[in-house]
Amino acid sequence: MKAFEYATAQSLPQALEQGGADTAYLAGGTTLVDLMKLEVLTPRRVVDINRLPLRGVSIDRDGLHLGALERMSDVAEHPLVTEHYPLLGRALLGASPQLRNMASLGGNLMQRVRCGYYRDTATGCNKREPGSGCSAIQGENRGHAILGTSDSCVATHPSDFAVPLVALDARLHLASRVGTRQVRIADFYRLPGNTPHLEHDLRPGELITGITVPSLGWARRSTYLKIRNRQSYEFALASAAVALDLRGGLIRDVRLAVGGVGTRPWRLPAVEDALRGRPLRPDIAEAAAERAVVGARPLAQNGYKTTLVRRTIVRALMSLAE
Repeated sequence: MKAFEYATAQSLPQALEQGGADTAYLAGGTTLVDLMKLEVLTPRRVVDINRLPLRGVSIDRDGLHLGALERMSDVAEHPLVTEHYPLLGRALLGASPQLRNMASLGGNLMQRVRCGYYRDTATGCNKREPGSGCSAIQGENRGHAILGTSDSCVATHPSDFAVPLVALDARLHLASRVGTRQVRIADFYRLPGNTPHLEHDLRPGELITGITVPSLGWARRSTYLKIRNRQSYEFALASAAVALDLRGGLIRDVRLAVGGVGTRPWRLPAVEDALRGRPLRPDIAEAAAERAVVGARPLAQNGYKTTLVRRTIVRALMSLAE
């Protein structure tokens, strides 16, 4: 690990004043510290923000409001979340208990990719070192993305929590020295294109302060299904976040996004359109799920994901029929 300056922020203005291009904010540290040890990330300054008042879980007519420093485990078990937005709680439970107890919501959304080549400084990775190439394209790529990829990067987005937030069209609250702004989380994450090192719309010195999930009464009928190599802590091979407005046996409305298969959390409006106004039956779900892989670009080892993600969508949908 390279030497760095360490500071503790006592207030949000102080944290923002200390921020900048060479500064990393430390909350739970479950990603940052690991990558600093590997010298994948080498910030000049680390600012501890755990004392900032960026906490709270509340609900009003505008929706569910979450503080960026709330711990994953606390939010996953909060009554307002489990009652009104169960898919959020299920997504947060996808991590190990140790991580859930340490990691913050904001940190979860900002975690870096788990591609082995990104973490191995002896290999080429355009996310870590622009222009060095993408070793995964011709290398080990069983867990990599099939949607939203480019010739520069095929890494999957790692966050479970971001998938239902994209499905529900949540907004992030951001703050910097020049003011505050809000951005749809669906617009926050960028496709890799030719600049995979630019993963999101967070500007230098900017900080996530909170999350708002729009009011959606029928999100009570919702779930998050994660398929992985093992039952214990593991990243998703495919996942599906689904919320259904089901009345009289018909799907009046639906929100659907998938994870583990895209370079960012992947909303599926074509699948949603194919489901609206139709009965919730396996054959209807299977036909709609076919649209999920339109434009997919499988690699040598991850072609199975085109089938897996379709089956994951169908299984998640049918689990909400009861």
